[in-house]
Amino acid sequence: KYGKENVAQIITFGTMAARGSVRDVGRVLGIPYSKVDRIAKLISFNRSLKTAIEESTELKELVKEDPDIKNLFEIAQSIEGLTRHASTHAAGVVIAPDKLTHYTPLYRTPKNEMTTQYEMHSLEAIGLLKIDFLGLKTLNVIQDTLEIIKQRKGEEIDLDRISLKDEKTYRLLSAGETLGVFQLESRGMQDLLKKLRPEKFEDLIAVLALYRPGPLHSRMVDDFIKRKHGQSKVQYLHPELKPILEETYGVILYQEQVMRIANVLAGFSLGRADILRRAMGKKIPRLMD
Repeated sequence: KYGKENVAQIITFGTMAARGSVRDVGRVLGIPYSKVDRIAKLISFNRSLKTAIEESTELKELVKEDPDIKNLFEIAQSIEGLTRHASTHAAGVVIAPDKLTHYTPLYRTPKNEMTTQYEMHSLEAIGLLKIDFLGLKTLNVIQDTLEIIKQRKGEEIDLDRISLKDEKTYRLLSAGETLGVFQLESRGMQDLLKKLRPEKFEDLIAVLALYRPGPLHSRMVDDFIKRKHGQSKVQYLHPELKPILEETYGVILYQEQVMRIANVLAGFSLGRADILRRAMGKKIPRLMD
């Protein structure tokens, strides 16, 4: 549709993480693997080496008392965060209005796939459109199901004509009978469905938004469920919030709601509201400021 010169996959760069840096440097210095591995396991995931040393008394003592370990950490910190390797984004594809070579250098991977040499943040910064295409085995399952129905019953099912208000479907979902249903089949999701008891399609959208680390580790999920079932009063901090949050029982659940609140209550243009949404969603402090 867009032309092969206008479309490409996106490069990603793997970087030297804290644990990996320690292990790689330890190997180069000839420190026994068992010793290096024990030290690496003292470093929490998603922590820099500097932070790890500050947080761990044992690491502090090792660095202070053992010159080899001190040297290990000094070298590891110097390479931490550096690019280790390049690969291809699992789902990202960039689409340009004309030839991609007008915007970014390209290269061919060993699999002969055309790929950008700019990573996704740089591509977005120069105004190119990045789209994620997620391949799902669920689509094959649905297609196979439709073909089996046609073979055995002679019926052709049009997915676009299936009602979104089917009561039997919502009863199954409310009972947690979701094995094989994409995004709804985990034990945690089944428990959430039983508590929330979806009755309409919008409830399913809410369930998917609620089943995230942030809402799950706060009171948001419990508040939403109680308000939905009339066990807790729905309140709004300002009257103008009602038309924005009424669908989610007064809970700010979607990024679009954040945009509307910024637009209606703070007078943001929709463009500025979208920048706010992006800054919040991707945790970009400079945009928030």
